[in-house]
Amino acid sequence: MVSRRRFLGYSAAALTAPFWGQAISLPFASAAPENLKFKLVNNSGATAHAYITGLSDGDGRAVFVRPDSTLYFPEASGPEPQPLGEDPAIPVDGTVEVTVARMFGARVYFATNDKLEFQAVKGADGATTVVHPNFVSDADPNFGKDWTFAEFTLNAEQLYANISYVDFVAAPIGLHLQHAGGAQEVPGLPTGSLDKIASSLKGQGGQWPILVQESGGKVVRVLSPNHRAGDFAGYLEPYVDEVYAKYAAETLFIDTQRSDIGILEGKVEGSELVFGSERFAKPTSADIWGCNSGPFANSPGSDSQQRLAIVPRLAAAFNRTTLLINNEQPHSEDPATFYQHEPTNHYARIVHENLPDGKGYAFPYDDVSSNAGEDHSGKVNHSDPEVFTLTLNAIR
Repeated sequence: MVSRRRFLGYSAAALTAPFWGQAISLPFASAAPENLKFKLVNNSGATAHAYITGLSDGDGRAVFVRPDSTLYFPEASGPEPQPLGEDPAIPVDGTVEVTVARMFGARVYFATNDKLEFQAVKGADGATTVVHPNFVSDADPNFGKDWTFAEFTLNAEQLYANISYVDFVAAPIGLHLQHAGGAQEVPGLPTGSLDKIASSLKGQGGQWPILVQESGGKVVRVLSPNHRAGDFAGYLEPYVDEVYAKYAAETLFIDTQRSDIGILEGKVEGSELVFGSERFAKPTSADIWGCNSGPFANSPGSDSQQRLAIVPRLAAAFNRTTLLINNEQPHSEDPATFYQHEPTNHYARIVHENLPDGKGYAFPYDDVSSNAGEDHSGKVNHSDPEVFTLTLNAIR
């Protein structure tokens, strides 16, 4: 499994997702290029601008790609957020090509009918950090605008990219990667999906309608429940209680999908689910939505390899609510059974139902699958990429 977390790292592109330090093996032999051609395609029917930003692979500095493919390294003068020193927006009229240098934890933003406002701050270590658009607070100047992003990392190993719905759903993007061996494509959500998802969540009732964000009488995005976790306090706890009751009497098998660790057996002892020396208290709804708190907190520097392998598979099973019907995780997992237990993650369910191929990151560990050849996450990756195309499609 090639993890989003492994390649996006700890930068702004992964602030809402924990770094997963699991070792992986790559089916590639060559090194990725130092620079890669990106094609930006505007099929939105509106004026569009793109922003390509991340952390430089060479020194970790915050960087933007200018329209002429040169690099802009913003420099902040102090700890208070301040405007960038220049406008790094790339006008996208039809198809535009730029050359992108190696960077990690990166994003390609698209905004229609307006530009985005980025800021910069200087940290205590003297390094400049980019303040990305805030999609949670309506006080942010970007809140009411139509914008979205895809995530990528280009390093010596490969290009890895995905369309992330871990934070929210907004304007639709499609990905196409041409590489030495052929091509990979992720169509993403089709035109009209944003309104369909918003309507479905409103119809779901309960807390789900609060995830729909509107501005000027139109839906601008739909949030993941992770960003309204306080409103879902207690929501999944009855399900968690059922799971812990089940595995007080039965064994839960977690296949780490690693030959050096193998299959681990777990059982509830007292109030904790125990796999050898690793113990897991009952997660809250917020722990499950975010996959990075409570028993799912990530500490790659100190967590055992066993725990690092258990957490994504256990968190994915809780999000998909399959633990009561499958005690061999992630083996025997069938996507047709995902999100069928009530309560469940209806945001993830509805997002996947609207994806033409069912593939996309609706929560941080949506790349967990029963076998290496199966992909739920909607990623493209290759060690010998040639052209990476990102297409912005119409919202409505």
